[in-house]
Amino acid sequence: MTIRSTAVPAAAATLALLAAGIAAPAAASDTRVALVPGGPHPYFAAWEQAAADAADAFDLAGADYKVPSAWELSLQNEMIESSVAQGFNAFGIFPGDAVGTGNMMNELAEFDVPSVALAGCTEDPSAALFCLGTDVYESAYQGTTELIEAMGGTGEIAHFTGFLVDPNTRLRIQAVEDAIAASGTDVELLQTIADIDAPEPADEKINALLAAQGDAIDGIITTAWVPSVVAATSLRNLGDKRIVMVGIDHDEVVLDAIRDGFVHGTMLQNPYGQGYIGAYALDRVRQGCTVKDDAPFQETAQTAKFIDSGTAFVGADQVDDYQQAMIDVTEEIMADFEATYLDCP
Repeated sequence: MTIRSTAVPAAAATLALLAAGIAAPAAASDTRVALVPGGPHPYFAAWEQAAADAADAFDLAGADYKVPSAWELSLQNEMIESSVAQGFNAFGIFPGDAVGTGNMMNELAEFDVPSVALAGCTEDPSAALFCLGTDVYESAYQGTTELIEAMGGTGEIAHFTGFLVDPNTRLRIQAVEDAIAASGTDVELLQTIADIDAPEPADEKINALLAAQGDAIDGIITTAWVPSVVAATSLRNLGDKRIVMVGIDHDEVVLDAIRDGFVHGTMLQNPYGQGYIGAYALDRVRQGCTVKDDAPFQETAQTAKFIDSGTAFVGADQVDDYQQAMIDVTEEIMADFEATYLDCP
């Protein structure tokens, strides 16, 4: 599907007007940002508040959180197209597909509609101004290292992770494998179960593995939100504090399990900061700023323009103040974002 498709003719007409220069000159009051995830998922819920706060803080004409009804690239593309038809002129997008979403961003750029990749990266070449997200490899590697240490350097690990269509999942799988290989311990990977970042498959597959091989599992690493919640719940239901678990994200089920000793800790991400900083950067670009050619981006396997939105391990001693870790990271990035990454008139 392309933006010029007759599937959403209003979107094509709107983009054509932009291309013809009919749209009003860009200014803070003209910027309308849409934050669009790949589909419904609790991780992205923080983007709704981030959009509202960014609209207030930066005097935007609007900012909204727009969620496709399912994890299908065509539905995400249609959501973006319809948002353009509604007057949105800047986009923060989680790639529903690392290549396919890049193609959509390229078409947006043809009509001077800027976009950034948030929480996951598109494949270069892409018109995304940059990619702002968790260094998912580092997060999974650090989480696995924390787990191995808590296990005393011996035993079998089960890894539960997300959708294989998510460009981050392969990086997380590789990171877990690499951390185990580099540990120099007797820890081994028993099994990786992917494609379970939804309640039904996570509940079915995690509990089936625990029922069949629970006695052989000494540690659990989860690198996606829903598997973290399901695994923490399962260990609580089993009353099992023998298996050591490191999760990801900040669901209250996981945080309570840390407090009660069923989970060792969790790797935080920063979805709020991604949405907030992304909206700010898009607005500055619409006001005439450009991305610096020599900005100190990190280079990943997918893109040469990656910015780490922050990650941190939180155990029992930090769990009641977990939000402060990500607030500090967001404030640090915002403090010199324009000077570091943008050239502005």
